[in-house]
Amino acid sequence: MRFHADLHIHSKFSRACSKDCDLEHLTWWARRKGISLVGTGDFTHPAWFAHLRETLVPAEPGLFRLREELDRDIARRLAPSLAAAPVRFMLSVEISTIYKRGDRTRKVHHLVYMPDFDAAAEFNRRLARIGNIASDGRPILGLDSRDLLEIALECGEGAYLVPAHVWTPWFAVLGSKSGFDAIEDCYVDLADHIFALETGLSSDPAMNWRISGLDRYRLVSNSDAHSPPMLGRETTLFDTEMDYFAVRRALETGVGHVGSVEFFPEEGKYHTDGHRKCGVRMDPAETRAHGGICPVCGKPVTVGVLNRVEQLADRPEPVRPPGAPDFLSLVPLPEMVSEIAGVGPKSKRVLGEVERLTAALGPELSILEDVPVDDIAAHAPLLGEAVARLRRGEVLREAGFDGEYGVIRLFEPGELKRMTAVAAPALFEDEGLFGADQSEGTSGLSFALVRLPTVGVW
Repeated sequence: MRFHADLHIHSKFSRACSKDCDLEHLTWWARRKGISLVGTGDFTHPAWFAHLRETLVPAEPGLFRLREELDRDIARRLAPSLAAAPVRFMLSVEISTIYKRGDRTRKVHHLVYMPDFDAAAEFNRRLARIGNIASDGRPILGLDSRDLLEIALECGEGAYLVPAHVWTPWFAVLGSKSGFDAIEDCYVDLADHIFALETGLSSDPAMNWRISGLDRYRLVSNSDAHSPPMLGRETTLFDTEMDYFAVRRALETGVGHVGSVEFFPEEGKYHTDGHRKCGVRMDPAETRAHGGICPVCGKPVTVGVLNRVEQLADRPEPVRPPGAPDFLSLVPLPEMVSEIAGVGPKSKRVLGEVERLTAALGPELSILEDVPVDDIAAHAPLLGEAVARLRRGEVLREAGFDGEYGVIRLFEPGELKRMTAVAAPALFEDEGLFGADQSEGTSGLSFALVRLPTVGVW
């Protein structure tokens, strides 16, 4: 069974997260996007853990689904083409560890997965003896990463840990500010129990393929969603049984791990170096030329993922490890529609157009992977052109830096004005942004994918 999984999300009990981050909203959005397996996030938080136990029922081995009456109510609020898709949940949590090691303060985030509620309850009990797990869905603990891994492994057969967004400067195992230079340096004698790494929004597999020491790890991608509409901005693709242990085996062995859906890494907010307060963005060579100092204020710049990868790379170019799967890069569809329409990506106008497309053409990821461009163009001519450009890799990139997201564009400045003046007189008619052949649906977020010729064909 081939399916998309998004195994790093947060609940409404995490700081800076939407109040809609509950299981009902997450299920609704997962169906809209075509995601079959979702992490619960935040299972260490007592209130969220209670909600999980009350709302979920066992499904396949190690996985859960919504109670039947809740699931039926969600299905009634979706278009028929979306309502029947099954959604499963895996118990997951992100843990932040802050501790001293080797005369440096280390700040490392980890994703922990448990096969059942008893194992999760034992994990929670042991962490509650170390620190406060009730103040935030992503608890911060003064615990060595190696010791966190040991606790996780001891709490349940099949429990595992994946280092989160491994290149993020401030909170990651390989981050420039507080990480290590190798996975083994972080987890020491237990490092052999690490078999997968989350690449994060600011890197993609090709960047990681420049470092031979990472060849042994499966590279996974997840959304790190803080609101349900952000589900699926990155996913991992599996071809296994829908089963917790089958997913784990795929990550251990590579068999059944068949790829990932990625941000363009330039869109990630820590891709390159810079100083946001001064509006300074620099590539690694410029940073070295300035001695790592902002030329405006004289303070150190934040060293981004691209620079950090270059620091640790032992290959001048990516070398794809034997058996490593392909990946696709994406851009959120509301951003594409926003660019075409000249209004904000969260505007009612844009979201209304997206809802009509998904109701007419099916789940978002299916549209992007399977729907012919001509069929998209029949509903939205300029969008069809935009998706065609994405699939050819013809995008304009403005890299993110120091916490500022980058921007990916599909059209040159002034190009849309010329195109709409000549070819799209009905573009802004009342029946829809992109023409009259539209059907009703529900608002949301969608994505467009790019096949990257450097990594093969999906």
